[in-house]
Amino acid sequence: MKKITLQVILALVVFAAVLNGCGKGSSGQQLPILGRTDYKEVGGKVDTIYHTIPSFQFVDQDSALVTEATVDNKIYVADFFFGTCPTICPVMKQQMLRVYEEFKDNPNFAILSHTIDPDHDTVAYLKDFSERLGVPDNKTWHFLTGNKDEIYEIGSGSGYLVPVGEDKDAPGGYIHSGAFILVDGQRRIRGMYDGTDPKQVTALMSDIPKLLKAYDE
Repeated sequence: MKKITLQVILALVVFAAVLNGCGKGSSGQQLPILGRTDYKEVGGKVDTIYHTIPSFQFVDQDSALVTEATVDNKIYVADFFFGTCPTICPVMKQQMLRVYEEFKDNPNFAILSHTIDPDHDTVAYLKDFSERLGVPDNKTWHFLTGNKDEIYEIGSGSGYLVPVGEDKDAPGGYIHSGAFILVDGQRRIRGMYDGTDPKQVTALMSDIPKLLKAYDE
């Protein structure tokens, strides 16, 4: 699986955050707001319009419909994978399992894992996959399938800004980054982390409580 695209995207979104003056990152108390930024004038004042994850509709491992309403006002982590992935996906899922175990009982937190091979990764397959991983239900962690074009669009198009798609030259026939994407309650991207790197995932687990803190104030 090709990983260089993750580093490129990380550099771009971090650079955008610096330009926008959006906080300090994982070492500070305020996380940056990543992604494209627009501006509009309202009543003589300039408002900042941050990139947000668009509306979506997928189905999870329990055949439940999952939309933006499912994670409304929740902090969540998103990623992309496929069940027959011969390279980075098994490592990513073991690392995501760390995140799940730490935050699974928090009602304001969720995980959305999108398959990029919906033809193979059916609802029944994802149910078995999640159970073998040690996720007994979809209370916190949703393994999502759906229309392939819509999955690719929300991945590399108007959504999470990470590369996903078919590539006959890639191991397993698909390409995707190893990014774990942290999203806040307003569907804004607040961090990207290499899901194959335990240190990066530890940083993610340190950043999640900074966003969850808002629910306690």
